[in-house]
Amino acid sequence: MPTGVLIVDDNARFRSRARRWLEGDGYEIVAEAADGASALEEARRRRPDVVLLDIELPDMSGLSLAERLAREPDPPAVVLTSTHDAADFGDRLLRCGARGFVPKAELSGDRLAALLA
Repeated sequence: MPTGVLIVDDNARFRSRARRWLEGDGYEIVAEAADGASALEEARRRRPDVVLLDIELPDMSGLSLAERLAREPDPPAVVLTSTHDAADFGDRLLRCGARGFVPKAELSGDRLAALLA
């Protein structure tokens, strides 16, 4: 099971909750980022196994960032998250290179593991 996770979300409270939930389920949070530029930098520097990526970031779309991460050498597994429903983003969720989508309200270590299997 991949364990090193980069959490990318502009909401500090969500990052804190996600950290607690995932660490409680055995994941190691290797870094956090509040925007796309910082996320790309942290992903290149920390080389996480997984990037938990909010779709709506202040400087770029998480979908665009997922596409960029997929082109990196030895890319991390990307799991998208949002407070919005997956249907709101259409088929772009399937085309961006992400492993899947989990609503923020349903995030758990088990849910993440199911998408990574």
